[in-house]
Amino acid sequence: MVGINLLLVEDEEKLRKLVKAYLVKEGVHVLEAADGLEAIKIWEENKIDFAILDIMLPKYDGWTLCKKVREESNIPIIMLTARSEETDKLFGFELGADDYMTKPFSPKELVARVKALLKRSNQAISEDIIEIEELKVDKKSHQVVLKGDILELSPKEYDLLLYFLHNKNQALTREMILNGVWGYDYYGDLRTVDTHVKRLRQKLRDYGEFVKTIRGTGYRFEVKA
Repeated sequence: MVGINLLLVEDEEKLRKLVKAYLVKEGVHVLEAADGLEAIKIWEENKIDFAILDIMLPKYDGWTLCKKVREESNIPIIMLTARSEETDKLFGFELGADDYMTKPFSPKELVARVKALLKRSNQAISEDIIEIEELKVDKKSHQVVLKGDILELSPKEYDLLLYFLHNKNQALTREMILNGVWGYDYYGDLRTVDTHVKRLRQKLRDYGEFVKTIRGTGYRFEVKA
């Protein structure tokens, strides 16, 4: 699930951090919010591919968030609740939720449901072909074409490029890149990121300039709107 931007909205911090850890381990980039107002701000400022929304939230509840997301996007939505009433589930489905989990639940099961929804959703990760000027990435064939030339990228270089493209114009720390591309349980050195960025820049030739270094932080794949 490398390259997924997932909005996780849950006011219970321990549960939110636990779910996030499981998702990050699968290569998901998690943007977390503890209340409805913060969630709306994140939604409006980022490209979100998936949403997990608790129902009982401060400021704006999960129903309100679900309705807002569904008015603007067809991304998959999973609702979380401490109640198991059938009427709640039906109401959530009427608002456009795709799935529903009652607390307490297994984080592993939640991750499995995220994967299943992405697999059958037309929004899985995003479009099959990404094009930026003369750079084209075909995710079905894992082929990268630059100015008509097919680039020979290693699997990790390809994943790194895809992660940059799905998070373009965002400041990415080395830790975020390491978790997003190599996985949460990877124990390698942060210099691994720098090494692969250097190789990717070389293979992208003049397009390597798109990858900007943020001193003391990490990188940003900078693309003009």
